[in-house]
Amino acid sequence: MAAVITAPPRAPEKRSRRRGGAAWARRLVFVIAGLYFLVPLYAAFRFAISTPDGGISGAVFAGIPAQEGFLDAITLTVRLAVISLVITLVLVVPTAVWVHLRMPRLRRVLEGVTLLPIVVPPVVLIIGVLEVAPPALKGTPDLLALVYVVLALPFAYRALDSGLQAIPLRTLVEASRSLGAGWGRTLVSVVLPNLRSALLAAVVLTVAMVFGEYTMASLDQYETFPVWIVVFQQANARVSVAVSLLALLGTWALLWLISLVDRRRPSPEDA
Repeated sequence: MAAVITAPPRAPEKRSRRRGGAAWARRLVFVIAGLYFLVPLYAAFRFAISTPDGGISGAVFAGIPAQEGFLDAITLTVRLAVISLVITLVLVVPTAVWVHLRMPRLRRVLEGVTLLPIVVPPVVLIIGVLEVAPPALKGTPDLLALVYVVLALPFAYRALDSGLQAIPLRTLVEASRSLGAGWGRTLVSVVLPNLRSALLAAVVLTVAMVFGEYTMASLDQYETFPVWIVVFQQANARVSVAVSLLALLGTWALLWLISLVDRRRPSPEDA
């Protein structure tokens, strides 16, 4: 009998071609996205360092702290960020943990409630707050910090909710309770260390929201960092653009720090 000779299958070759095409497509999308973000940033940086005579100088960045009102605006914004962050974490962390443990059916309800600050326009929210706020709070920036807590709820809750879904929360809590730890000790020593990345994400999102919110601060007549940028832009646009770039780079640095901390976290296999 004559032997039948068959051609080798070409499926591996086709799969390799598909993988190569997908890799090139991903690279193309990455390049387009990079240009979309980097070109405006480069244009802003070029505008900030340009001089009226057509030259280039980095003195605008060195002179930012000496600008009128800058330190006061930064101090006020940092104060509001700290107050808002502490209140937000104290409210959201125990609530999210308790809902995941005892009332999982209320997760959808809580998600809907935390979406309300995004649905309601900031102008409407701050006007309503100014109408019903106690007179003792109307003349202090603490009222603005309380409003920022409301605005930070959607971001902080979703960051913590994702972190709680990624860990065996019930197993960790039951193991801690069986060893004699109370609820406070369990939350501080067991739950929070496992939510390190989620907590850092909530912190960065809350701080970024405070440093970027303009409408409520301007209507409440407080010159926070974003309000100062808009007001100072009328006097010196180059300095305003330079400050905005530094704020954006600072936010990116914090996000990079979160990813770095998450990578260094030991995995269960390494324990």
